[in-house]
Amino acid sequence: MKYIPQFRGPSIVLLASFHIAIFTAGLVTGSVLRHGSSFVTPFAAADQLRMFFTQSPLAVRVSNFFLFGSAVPFGIFAVTTVSRLRFMGVRAAGTNITLLGGLTATVALFFSAISGWILSVPDISDSIAVVKALYFFSFLCGGILYAIGFGLFASGVSVTGHLTRLLPRWLTLLGIVVAITGELSWFSLITYPANFFIPITRFVGFIWMVLAAIWLTRGRKAQLASAG
Repeated sequence: MKYIPQFRGPSIVLLASFHIAIFTAGLVTGSVLRHGSSFVTPFAAADQLRMFFTQSPLAVRVSNFFLFGSAVPFGIFAVTTVSRLRFMGVRAAGTNITLLGGLTATVALFFSAISGWILSVPDISDSIAVVKALYFFSFLCGGILYAIGFGLFASGVSVTGHLTRLLPRWLTLLGIVVAITGELSWFSLITYPANFFIPITRFVGFIWMVLAAIWLTRGRKAQLASAG
């Protein structure tokens, strides 16, 4: 009987689902705990920022708790995806680009959550200069840095997956769109409207990463079936 090697590692479908579920839980609980008060960006006026963080410390703390937690399954998802691509025979620089992007996005989520959590401490929110600095750092990490990293991750998986016929063309194109919007978010450093690319990268990226995880898992099973 011919021995067929099997990939040993966590399910990338479950990891992607856990990441999305935990991230979504942070959005929902943060909104509920704010009791209807509107969310503000770091570009808001000083008095609005001070009011937001002094009136909603629990919402800020809990939402960043979930954001921090969501980074863990995403990081495992990223490195496991790279490992799976290499196991499936991909020998290209794209796997290294995938790893770079995945780790960048993971670290960005950790930094964003930690700095955002600090803003829930009452003594910190008393200083508007500190609040501004920390909030901008949290915003840039969770927004631009994450989007850039995720864009690199999506491009690495999509291009290598297409060249090796592990992903269909339509899914590759969706990944490329996510990659492009992620890299275009870089322009938000010089023009505010470019921030529009960040939620596109994140939420369309959620759809792409689940579909890509399912397809890569199915693709490997098909390879094993044909080999048998």
